[in-house]
Amino acid sequence: MSQRHLPPPAEGTAARLSAVVTGRAIAVAAVRAASPGGLRFTERQLYYETCRVLSPGSALLRRFPGTRAPVLRLPAFTRALDARGRETVPGLLPPPAAPPARPLAGAGEPSEPDLYDYGLPRLLLCQDRAVAGMLLANHVHLEAACPVLAVTDALPLDPRLLAALERAGGATLHVLHDASPAGVALPAVVRAALGPVPGVRVVSLGLVPRHAAALRLPTGRGPEPGPAGLAGRPAALRPREADWLASGRFAEVAAVPPARLVRTVLRLTRGPRPPRDTLWNGLRGLRGTGFMTWPAA
Repeated sequence: MSQRHLPPPAEGTAARLSAVVTGRAIAVAAVRAASPGGLRFTERQLYYETCRVLSPGSALLRRFPGTRAPVLRLPAFTRALDARGRETVPGLLPPPAAPPARPLAGAGEPSEPDLYDYGLPRLLLCQDRAVAGMLLANHVHLEAACPVLAVTDALPLDPRLLAALERAGGATLHVLHDASPAGVALPAVVRAALGPVPGVRVVSLGLVPRHAAALRLPTGRGPEPGPAGLAGRPAALRPREADWLASGRFAEVAAVPPARLVRTVLRLTRGPRPPRDTLWNGLRGLRGTGFMTWPAA
């Protein structure tokens, strides 16, 4: 019998084959998401990493900005992950727990009574609670000396935390959000919730649509928000980006590869790195400290 007369494969066989391919892609994606150094990642980040595994040609097109739809539908990924077992995926974080009834204030007093007496130079608020948990699990808050909170858990800010920001003088409240109508308007929402706090500025870390295009992130499409849904968008948003959002397009922070997300958050929250400790820098430093710092003969 010639190949053109072969009967089409049964629907169940095609579904099982697709599940096997997706399962193998999840295994590869988990290794990539955890690299380097055994990073922890969320289920949503694993989904987008699996999409990148299933579309290897996207790596060749990174120099050309643009966005595309995910190659794998989320329900198919969820079924394949359930079949594999979430507990068998190393590095996969559990879903975030329900927010506390009283954020920051209802969990009891801190172990150090004077904890809120110090200044807090920076704070990071995340739109996605799962992303906030991922950054905490990878100790970003320790490396950047920057508390990481979810917006839904943090607002309204505890008055003691707000006082610590004001006490630092020139403190920065960073907001990490999706490239979506609600996301781009979030910094303005946070700014309005804080009110006039002297010395505290609210800064957006992104995403915005041009970030999604530059990183070639997979994007989704929802209902068009209309003019009212785009209220509060930043003035720096370009007309093409506003049209992109008005069409219902969106990109999630979870679509950024985990290692790149951690590096970017650290770089933007810590600021520029100090110069490396080299022999020449050490000699220049000694020259400027005065003769009394030299050892006596």
